[in-house]
Amino acid sequence: MTLPLFPLNTVLFPGCMLDLQIFEARYLDMIGRCMKQGAGFGVVCILEGEQVGKAPMGVAPIGCEALIRDFEQQDNGLLGIRVEGVRRFEVVQTNVQKDQLLLAEVNWLADNADSALSEEDDDLVALLLALGEHPMVAALDMPRAEGRQALANQLAYLLPFIEEDKLELLAIDSPQQRLAAIQSLLERMQGELFA
Repeated sequence: MTLPLFPLNTVLFPGCMLDLQIFEARYLDMIGRCMKQGAGFGVVCILEGEQVGKAPMGVAPIGCEALIRDFEQQDNGLLGIRVEGVRRFEVVQTNVQKDQLLLAEVNWLADNADSALSEEDDDLVALLLALGEHPMVAALDMPRAEGRQALANQLAYLLPFIEEDKLELLAIDSPQQRLAAIQSLLERMQGELFA
C-alpha cells in the first residue's frame, strides 16, 4: 500500500485529533487528492530534517494514518484541517517526488484486542479527564476513552513525553503493555521532578 506522508515534529495515535495548517503546495495538492478520494495520509515523526521545505532526510519507521474530519479557510488565509488518527503502519520504504512530497510503501499494523477499563485503570482515567479540562485539549473534542486502547492512545498522545518515548509507545501492539509503559514513563517523570 502506498501512502503519502506528512512528516511532523509530533507523533499521532489512533483515535486522537490533530489540527494542522496547510500552506505548502505539495501538501495542499495532497489534501485535495485525499478529500476527493476520501483517502487518508500518513503522519510520521521527523527524525532528521525540517517540517518545511525539502523532504526530511529521516522519518520514524512507524506512523499513523490520518483521515480529514473537518477543514476551514482560516483568517490568515491558510487552510486549516482537523484530522483523526485511524490506524498504525510500518514504513517499508520511502521515495521523494519532484515536488518533495514523500510517498511510502507501508504495512498496516494490527492492534491487539481491546479490553474494557477496570478499577486498576482509575488513576490513568482520572489523569486523562484532568488533561481534558485544558482548553487546548478540550478544543480537540476527542471521543471519550471507552476502552484500554483509547485510554492508552490518548494518554500517550497528550502527555508531554519526548518523541522517542511516544514512538516506542506507538510501536506497542497491546493496550495493557502500552498502559504499563505509560505508567513507567510517568513514574520516571515524577522521579525527575522530585530528584
